[in-house]
Amino acid sequence: MPKTDVKGLTAALKKDGLSRVYYIFGADVTGVEKATSLIIRTALGESADIALTKLKGSELDMSELTDMVQTAPMMSEYNCILINDYNCEKPVEDMRGRTADSFNKALLEAIKDIPDYTVVIFNVTGFEVGTRRDFRSGETIITDKNKKLADYAVKNGTLVESAMKTSVELSRLIADKVAARGGMISVDNAKELAEMCLCDELTIAGEIEKLCAYADGREITRDMLAELVHAQNDTTIYTLANAVAAKNAKAAFEAIEELNLDSDNRGAVLHAITSVFLDMYRAECAKRAGVPMDTAADDFKYGSRRFAMKNAYRDSGKFGAERLRACLMILRDTTVKLNSAPVDPRVAIEQAIVRMLSLDSHGRKR
Repeated sequence: MPKTDVKGLTAALKKDGLSRVYYIFGADVTGVEKATSLIIRTALGESADIALTKLKGSELDMSELTDMVQTAPMMSEYNCILINDYNCEKPVEDMRGRTADSFNKALLEAIKDIPDYTVVIFNVTGFEVGTRRDFRSGETIITDKNKKLADYAVKNGTLVESAMKTSVELSRLIADKVAARGGMISVDNAKELAEMCLCDELTIAGEIEKLCAYADGREITRDMLAELVHAQNDTTIYTLANAVAAKNAKAAFEAIEELNLDSDNRGAVLHAITSVFLDMYRAECAKRAGVPMDTAADDFKYGSRRFAMKNAYRDSGKFGAERLRACLMILRDTTVKLNSAPVDPRVAIEQAIVRMLSLDSHGRKR
C-alpha cells in the first residue's frame, strides 16, 4: 500500500506488515504522531523506549545515516530509525555555499538499499509541506522539493497523509471519547465543540477532560460548552464577520467584547480580523471568475488553512465584492491609525466596525 491515511495504515500493518520506509505528513499533526507511534510499536513492541533511534532532520550526517541503516538490530526484531522534520526545501539552517539538492541526493543515496531488518520513518511535525488538491481526483499533490522524498516512499515503502478532520468526523470521535469516560454528549454538541476548537484534536482532548470532570457523568450540554469552553479567537472573529454581514450591531460588539482587546494583542487581533475579510474577498472574486474552492485554495497557497477558504466561500456572498473591498479599506485605515498615534485599540476597532456596519451593498456609506 504505497499511499494511505492513518486509518488505512492501521489495516495495512495488520495485513501486510511493515514497509522499509515511511513518509508521514499532513495538516493534522496529531494524526502524524499517531501514525508514527503505530509504526514504532509494530516494529519494536515493548522495546520502543530503548531500541528506537531518533534523529533531527536538520542535523543529519549522511555517512552516519548510511551506517545506521545497515546496522543489524540488537534488542528487537527491527532496527527502527525515526527522522523528524527533514525539509527537502531547506535541509539545514545554514545553507551558505550549499544547495538543497546536494543534501537530498545524499539522503536518497543513504537510504537506497534498506535491508529487511530496518525501518526508516520520516515524519513532519514542525513545518508545512507545500501541497495542492487535484480537482479531478481529489488527491493531495506535494508541490515543493519534499515531493522527491515522498515519491521515494511511494515507490519503496508507504506514504501516509494525515489530513485535517472535519467537524462532522470529529463529532463521532468526541462522542466516543466522552462515552469512554462515562459521560454523554449529543452529536450536534460534539460538532459544536469541534468547531469551537477549530478542529484541533489536541485542544479538543483538553476540553473533553475538563467537560467530563465538570459534568461528572451527566450529559454535556450546550450551556456547559458556552460556560466552560473558551472559543478560539478565529471562531470569535468569524462570529464578528457574520454579524457585520448581517448588520447585527449587538452581535458584533458582543464578539469584540470576547476578544479582550488591549495594547498587547491589538496587532494580532486586527490582523486576524483583516485576514478573515481578505479570505472572503479572495473567495468572492474567485467565485465570480468561476474558480472552484479547491483551486482557489491552491492558487492562494492556503495549505493546512484550506478550511478558511471553505468558510470564506460559504460566507462571502453575504457581503459582495464591493462591500468587502470597502471593509478592507476601513481595516487598512485602522491599522495606520493604531500604528501612527496613541489610540485606544478597542475604541479604534469599534469605530471601524461601526463604519463597516454602515456600508451598503455597493460599499458606500449609507
